[in-house]
Amino acid sequence: METQRKSSGDDGGGERGLLHLWQGYSCSVTPERLLLPRPVLQVALGTHHGLLLVEGGQVYSFGELPWKQSPILEQVKPLLENALSGQRVVAVAAGSFHCGAVTEDGGVHMWGDNGAGQCGLSGLSIVPNPTPVALLDSDSSAPQTVPVLELSCGGQHTLALSVQREVWAWGSGYQLGLSAAVFPVWKPQKVEHLAGRYVLQVACGSSHSLALVRCLGPNDVQRPPADKCGHCHQLLYTMTDKEDHVIISDSHYCPLGVELTEDEAKLEAPAPTQGLKTSPSEPVLPSYTSSAVPATPTQVTALSKDSEKGDTAIPNGVLHVSESEPTAQTKGGNGAPAGAKSSPYPDEQAVKDYLQKLSDHTQAEQMAKGGLHTLLSSADSVPLSTSPSSSSGSTLNNLVASCASAVGERVASTYEALSLKKMMNFYLPSGLSKSGVPVGLTGTVPTAVGDNTTERVRQEDSVQAKKSSSTGDIREEEAEGLRRRLSLPGLLSQGRYAVHLLSSSYSLLLSPRLLRKAGRPRMRAVALTPLGGVAHEAQEVLPTLQTEVWSWGHGEHGQLGHRDNMARLQPLCIKSLTNKEVVRVAAGAHHSLAVTAQSQVYSWGSNSSGQLGHMETPSTVPRLAKLSDGIRVWDVSAGDRHTLLLADGDCIQPIIYYSGQQVKEGAEEKKQDEKEGEEEEQVGGYTQQPVLLPFCMNLGYVSAVFAGGRRCIALSDQNVMGFIASLHELAAAERKFYCKLCNMKMQIIRPLLELESLSSALGQVVLGLLQSLAGRFSLLCHLTGQHAASLTSNLRRGRDVNGLLILDHADIFLDSYNEYCSAVGHFQVMGGFHVLTKPSLDFFGKSPELLQRLAECTEENPAMADLLVAFFYLPTRHIHEYGRLLLKLATCFEVSSSDYQRLQDSCSKFEALALQLKKKRKDAEYTFHFWKSFPGKMTDSLRKPQRRLICESSNKALTLQNAGRFSVNWFILFNDALVHAQGVAPCKNLFSTHHVFPLATLWVEPIPEDNTGLYGLKVITPEETFTLLASSAMEKAKWLRSINQAVDQALNGVGQDTASISSGVGQKLEPPTSRTASYTFYKDGRLKEATYEGRWLNGKPNGRGVLKWPDGRIYTGLFKNGLEDGFGEFLSPNKTLNKNDHYQGYWKEGKMNGLGTYRYASGEVYDGSFQDGMRHGHGMLRTGKLNTSSPSVFIGQWLHDKKTGYGVFDDITKGEKYMGMWQEHQRQGTAVVVTQFGLYYEGAFKDNKMMGTGVLLSEDDTTYEGEFSDDWTLNGKGVLTMANGDYLEGSFNGEWGSGLKVTGSYFKPHLFETDKDKTRTVKLGRLCVCAEDKWQAVFEECWTQLGCEAPGQGENWKAWENIAVALTTSRRHIQDSPEVLSRSHSRTLESLEVIPQHVGPITLDRYHTIRLYLIKACDTPLHPLGRLVETLVAVYRMTYVGVGANRRLLPQAVNEIKSYLNRIFQIVRFLFPDLPEEGGLIPEPSTNLQDKREPGSTDAPLESPKPGRVVSSSALLLPVLLPRLYPPLFTLYALDKEKEDDVYWECVLRLNKQPDLALLAFLGVQQKFWPVSVPAEGEKQQVLSSTKDTCFASAVETLQQISTTFTPSDKLQVIQLTFEEITQVVQALLKQDFLWSMDDLFPVFLYVVLRARIRNLGSEVSLIEDLMDPCVQHGEHGIMFTTLKACYYQIQHEKIT
Repeated sequence: METQRKSSGDDGGGERGLLHLWQGYSCSVTPERLLLPRPVLQVALGTHHGLLLVEGGQVYSFGELPWKQSPILEQVKPLLENALSGQRVVAVAAGSFHCGAVTEDGGVHMWGDNGAGQCGLSGLSIVPNPTPVALLDSDSSAPQTVPVLELSCGGQHTLALSVQREVWAWGSGYQLGLSAAVFPVWKPQKVEHLAGRYVLQVACGSSHSLALVRCLGPNDVQRPPADKCGHCHQLLYTMTDKEDHVIISDSHYCPLGVELTEDEAKLEAPAPTQGLKTSPSEPVLPSYTSSAVPATPTQVTALSKDSEKGDTAIPNGVLHVSESEPTAQTKGGNGAPAGAKSSPYPDEQAVKDYLQKLSDHTQAEQMAKGGLHTLLSSADSVPLSTSPSSSSGSTLNNLVASCASAVGERVASTYEALSLKKMMNFYLPSGLSKSGVPVGLTGTVPTAVGDNTTERVRQEDSVQAKKSSSTGDIREEEAEGLRRRLSLPGLLSQGRYAVHLLSSSYSLLLSPRLLRKAGRPRMRAVALTPLGGVAHEAQEVLPTLQTEVWSWGHGEHGQLGHRDNMARLQPLCIKSLTNKEVVRVAAGAHHSLAVTAQSQVYSWGSNSSGQLGHMETPSTVPRLAKLSDGIRVWDVSAGDRHTLLLADGDCIQPIIYYSGQQVKEGAEEKKQDEKEGEEEEQVGGYTQQPVLLPFCMNLGYVSAVFAGGRRCIALSDQNVMGFIASLHELAAAERKFYCKLCNMKMQIIRPLLELESLSSALGQVVLGLLQSLAGRFSLLCHLTGQHAASLTSNLRRGRDVNGLLILDHADIFLDSYNEYCSAVGHFQVMGGFHVLTKPSLDFFGKSPELLQRLAECTEENPAMADLLVAFFYLPTRHIHEYGRLLLKLATCFEVSSSDYQRLQDSCSKFEALALQLKKKRKDAEYTFHFWKSFPGKMTDSLRKPQRRLICESSNKALTLQNAGRFSVNWFILFNDALVHAQGVAPCKNLFSTHHVFPLATLWVEPIPEDNTGLYGLKVITPEETFTLLASSAMEKAKWLRSINQAVDQALNGVGQDTASISSGVGQKLEPPTSRTASYTFYKDGRLKEATYEGRWLNGKPNGRGVLKWPDGRIYTGLFKNGLEDGFGEFLSPNKTLNKNDHYQGYWKEGKMNGLGTYRYASGEVYDGSFQDGMRHGHGMLRTGKLNTSSPSVFIGQWLHDKKTGYGVFDDITKGEKYMGMWQEHQRQGTAVVVTQFGLYYEGAFKDNKMMGTGVLLSEDDTTYEGEFSDDWTLNGKGVLTMANGDYLEGSFNGEWGSGLKVTGSYFKPHLFETDKDKTRTVKLGRLCVCAEDKWQAVFEECWTQLGCEAPGQGENWKAWENIAVALTTSRRHIQDSPEVLSRSHSRTLESLEVIPQHVGPITLDRYHTIRLYLIKACDTPLHPLGRLVETLVAVYRMTYVGVGANRRLLPQAVNEIKSYLNRIFQIVRFLFPDLPEEGGLIPEPSTNLQDKREPGSTDAPLESPKPGRVVSSSALLLPVLLPRLYPPLFTLYALDKEKEDDVYWECVLRLNKQPDLALLAFLGVQQKFWPVSVPAEGEKQQVLSSTKDTCFASAVETLQQISTTFTPSDKLQVIQLTFEEITQVVQALLKQDFLWSMDDLFPVFLYVVLRARIRNLGSEVSLIEDLMDPCVQHGEHGIMFTTLKACYYQIQHEKIT
């Protein structure tokens, strides 16, 4: 074989994957090299054959291959398996006499002996060549092929691990773990018992199987387990009370095997409830039935459960159900079998046994070691899951319940509804669900809350134990209620549960008296497991250490590890290996091995040849192999009677240990066929404990060992460029470090934490810090373990730099070390190590050698405190190691390569961290020594764990300017605050007061020296500014830099944790003057004890922030210079009403200023302007409970919080509306009052009463004009005019409507005195407020917004600037709450941001641009004009809607609109100064080219002047304004014209009964204009005498649109279109051009008006007339309008004959 050198072109192939083969362990053995064309990746060994997987995915066989077509008895040279060519194989496996391979795509190929079905192919006893075998998942709807990760082959069976991490099996024997009745199983089947679990690895022995399974995490759901062992009826979970907590342990081992007698089976299997399937693969849940009769203690109702796994432990999985079992209703109770227990809790006998067990001290110890690996699920819902997998929360429930039943049934019923799982959610850290918690938290609780337990039972029975979980009917609300009443905090500690029972309310649940035994050792339970877990992502990328080992199959040699020699049909967890952090399992023929993360090997099973590596008995339980100290095993493999261990020794190169049978020279040739299970020892002897193979140092760097049959194989690499050695060194260093950390944790930290005297010695704060330090240590330890495991598997598999997690996930490591170092620092600063000295001395005695050894402390007799410091800082030294080894790896690569770069980057990260941690340690020590020397009482208040000292002025380097002569000032700079301590010199306690200035709100600036010789620093804090004087320029620079740096770090929120590594290099770190921070004011004044949180600028709140006063006032919004300024919200509690006043709006200099809404606690709401914190300007006040039905509303002008100026007051309760002047909340001046009963008053008011001259009209036009003295009270001279024109003149006295006293004359004017009559009608509108005086405040606000002192006085450019600012700030304000803004609105805003050209001559184009701009501006209230229009619309509606809809108000309403137009037009002309004034002309652009060319030509003057566009306020602004004001205005018109419109309408209705031709004739339309035919549905239709509504139909339709338009110009446009339609029809009739005369036109138009049937035509006509643009009156439109008006009057007076 030596001659056959490799000839592969693969670079480096000769140095990687070298194969060495040998047998036995005698000195003379030298391994032989097996040469292959490519590096070997994996080896698998059977009894007499082997498989080799080489790079490229090819497979070679060697040894005896009897299954080949021509059987090969000894294949020395490896033979290529050609059947697999074309497939890329990724894993191989060898059984005793069969082989398997897994391809890249997850396919399985099997070949070899198939006598027991182990190749998974039916009908063949031998499979000569690799043949595909499919794993079909029948659970899915269409059977799918399951891809496989790895295979393992045994004597007569094969296991496959699928990509979904499920186990599949085929072949023969118990070791399949399938509930098969018949063997062999030809078709691969899923091992249902492990379904739902995450399996990491499988291994097959000759007749047993092992699986490495991840412990259940918080999100896994499984079926509730049994609470008692199915065989020995002992409780699976036991509980020990330790005064303040309870320890729950699960270390129960069942002494019995699997076989049951038939009687037992009958007893144990309950009668299946109807509908409960009992197929072999489905374990049945315990059926608890309820009965009124108390049970006798001897009956058992639990179905056989093996340990906590809930598997049906009955041969072949068949349940024997006795037919004679009484299921019929018995006399005993309510329909339950009489033999059943009366509650689902253990009976008295069980509790007595249980208490008996508890009294046994060793039992308590054992419990402390055991570990309940299930807590409670963190899911909030409580699905009743029945997935056939491991335990769940109801175990705990049952446990607690079992104690409760001893206390009494009453407790049990309280407990019944209580799901512990839910309660635990409250107390377990939230991080738990994310992190891989070593103690899995899982489980679902099948409790339906009911008074009667039967309900619950029925559910549990009917649930089918399927894999999919079915949800029972859980009454959430009741469970919720109980969860609130009874919550149970849980505290984890490794390997046991400590459930703290807080107050007495829990003594009901678990009475400690019931369980307490005298002299029980009191133990502290401390969380030493990764509780919040490593960072969440760490869990995803790092291998898990929380594992369990499950075993099944034959157990005659104890190879299952369950403390007995029984066989197991179903996988069962080996309890003693849980929490041992097993990372790899291996199985020999009859023995089993497990390697832990701490590099220890556990072995169990047959030890006939010493293959277990120890000589202890019994070997039915896992025990540690005997290896000398410092030997760390990281790979194992097992053959028939021997074991190979690959370990770290003292040097980097791995070493190999052999344990087991010696193989004699030539023994191989004899081939004595050993009988199965033959026990006599072989001639060659065997090892008592593992022996080192001396030749292993010659093999190079071994990456894996393989054993099988009698052979041994090692795979090794040569050290290419030092790369392999460096990888090995990195992994070995990590394994060593992990072992070290575990020792520290077990031997020092845990014992310390469990000391009795700890809490009294340390005090609450320091104890808390110690516990969090221990927690951080645990996390670090756990992370190291995971990393070691990952590095180990990288060695075994790829030996590749890309597999290094420390490169891709360096942050996880950096953060863990950083947090750990901070925790040590916090503990140290608080003097933790000093107070820990005494407890440590008590514990370690005067000679702490153990501590000294673990702390690697070399000095003689160190102080205990120093030892502890060294001990806890030790882990941080490992960072250097990372840096060194990464650098070493980097040197193996080309400098230009990306690998080199990655390694180099990671290396520098770790080096930087090392420096940083060194500085952190120094800071902590400096701070600690400072506290030691610090005077007295101030220490307690100032000493905080996170606080570190930066510098202090005890050397008098810094003094306070202008300090008193005897005062002493001391400045101490911490990383979070500057402390100023003050005192008076001669006094004993020097520093009497001190003040703390948080750094986040501290600004410092150097004062320029200006030859004063003073080195000053100005320090600004929110409430104080003082000057510090330094002793020298250097000191000044030092303090300035230190303070600035500290401030900068405090602001970045890093404190000490990530102090910038380059600090101290003298870089100038100026912290930002603007920053976000929180501060509580302490000085007297408006802000005393208020807390501000938000933006700051130079010591003052500036920007967005929240200010909270202790009395409940809260301001949220913008600040400027320390005062509220800008938009903000303010809440102020009203103590008497127990409600809040709420203001939302603008502020200026700390006071409400600008627009805002103030909701008073009383229910009043003010919406409007403020100034200096008072209502000032235009505003609306609504009073009343509900704003919808508010009893009164005032809208108008305010002055210094009082109603003053013009305002409208709507008194809804009285039904009166007042429109007039006010002064200081009083009605004073001229006004109009209207009531809901139609009364109308206009006149004078004084002192809130009608007083002086006035006019009063009632609904029927009765009028009084004269003196008033009080509301509606006549007093003095006056004239009373009746509706018919009669009048009384004289003096009047009394209230209107309740009888008047009159002294005077009565006149009845003659009918012929027409002139007199006219003078009698009262002219309204003389005594009311004129339109120009109304709403002045509204217009003033608009001018102010444009930056003008008074209307028209200001700068045009300033106004535009203000508009731009208003738009952008409002837009920014709205962007914070985008839901306010519609899409179209934001588009409008965007277009408004472009300012139109507003200087230069106005052309028609510019006029149109201005018009469009105004339309948009008035469309959004964010623009000053839009805001003005919006307010005007509001006040207008407020005035003329409701009671204000009084026909007598029409003239005022019209005048008000005209006044609006004038005043808005004034603003528009201010913004566009070149716009002509009202009535001015804009010339149209000339289109006549000749005009332009020859201005002096003689033809030009003859042409009529070009028409231009007349500028008017109505043309520009009515389109914007009128549509919004139209409803109230038109209502007034309709009321005013009611009588005339009624006459007109009656006439319209009557005349419309006529057919078309008759109507045309009646109206006197000339015959030639009568349409002969009209178009209908595309064809002409004759007009007959009966035809109706067809003539001039298009004109009629057009005219009807007059009601849908708003502005007079639009209405006139409609009239014009109507005329055009009529003209078109007539021209078509006459077939020629035609000019109308009014005589011809009028009757035709009258016809159209009648047919249009416009209901309120009178109102339309009046509206057009009142608001028509004056420039139109004499034009074409004016004539047309006159025609329409004439028609209206004609129709009213039409005499119909």
